[in-house]
Amino acid sequence: MNIDLSTLAPTQVYHLMTQTVIPRPIAWVLTDSGEQNFNLAPFSYFTAASSRPPLLMISVGKKPNGDIKDTTRNALETGKLVIHIAPSALADKVTLSSATLEHGESELETTQLETVDFQGFELPRLSGAPIAFGCKLHEVIEMGETPQSLIFAEIEHIYVDERAISMGG
Repeated sequence: MNIDLSTLAPTQVYHLMTQTVIPRPIAWVLTDSGEQNFNLAPFSYFTAASSRPPLLMISVGKKPNGDIKDTTRNALETGKLVIHIAPSALADKVTLSSATLEHGESELETTQLETVDFQGFELPRLSGAPIAFGCKLHEVIEMGETPQSLIFAEIEHIYVDERAISMGG
């Protein structure tokens, strides 16, 4: 099958890309909108971007009304974010956390997820996520027709549940 993307609607292009660029990890991002009022949201456009400096990149769209999403706003205001790799056991919570809420409302309440102290980092991490990257904002680039905010986050600390990795490679 050959597909000319210029013949597709933007939602069709999105779904085609998310179903064909595989494996496709999901970034589950926690930010703080102030006074430990945490925002949590999943992003399907996510990758490692560099090892020196150690950068992760997430692509964040806009809210349905065109405003920037809380993840982008909070990262710009505080300069900090925690990017988690969610286990499949929490897939329903990842989906639930994708709902659009008013700025300042916390997805932690609607998902009933708990956070724990992230040793050596300012923000907490999700207790059920086996991997968490404590990051500082490196750069935000606006691009695309929508446009999207490409958030480059520099990793400062990593939490890894020992059961999630093999040190032998």
